[in-house]
Amino acid sequence: MTNTLTGTHPLSGQEVLIDQLRECGRLFHSRGWSVGTSSNYSVVLSNDPVELAVTASGKDKGRLEQTDFVHIGADGSPIETNQPKSSAETMLHVVLAEQPEVGCILHTHSVWGTLLSDHFFEQGGFDIEGFEMLKGLEGIKTHEHSHWIPVFENTQDIPMLADKVRERLDDPMEPMTHGFLIRKHGLYTWGKDVFSARRHIEIYEFLFECVARKIGMPGI
Repeated sequence: MTNTLTGTHPLSGQEVLIDQLRECGRLFHSRGWSVGTSSNYSVVLSNDPVELAVTASGKDKGRLEQTDFVHIGADGSPIETNQPKSSAETMLHVVLAEQPEVGCILHTHSVWGTLLSDHFFEQGGFDIEGFEMLKGLEGIKTHEHSHWIPVFENTQDIPMLADKVRERLDDPMEPMTHGFLIRKHGLYTWGKDVFSARRHIEIYEFLFECVARKIGMPGI
């Protein structure tokens, strides 16, 4: 039986949004993008000040319950006491949620994203261009578009990584849009709502496989 939120739960009233994230978890798990207890998802409850509902640490993303989420604030810590521990990467969600247009952040660990993040790390990222599916990314109107995917080094120093992500988001010359990869780790993407962020995951994962096969990476 599903563990549902009670009236005294810190996230009571957010069941619809939480159920949308749970649906993402079931889909991503079935596609092999969130296996084991990997990945983390969040929905933005407020951009200023930042408040999020984020997945608790160590949960099977294919079987998320309503109670497997944590209400956290701008410092990445739970706002209320007696909540489960949130993901170790919560501050990356916080940094992305500071952007006023962001309503949802999703993080997956697919095979193709992991391989490409390592393959293109020395170049700092890679371009995806010419594919019709690029139009699935918010604001892109034509396949005649070159989209850059940054790759950040993997580190256990999440505050430092969060600062680097914030710098790229605020870069006036080359702002980061839609998503990024962490080396040998996985994809972060975001959107104005859960539907948009989920669409971005699906589009990126399709494009990653296209790029990987095009450059001759061995199939799975």
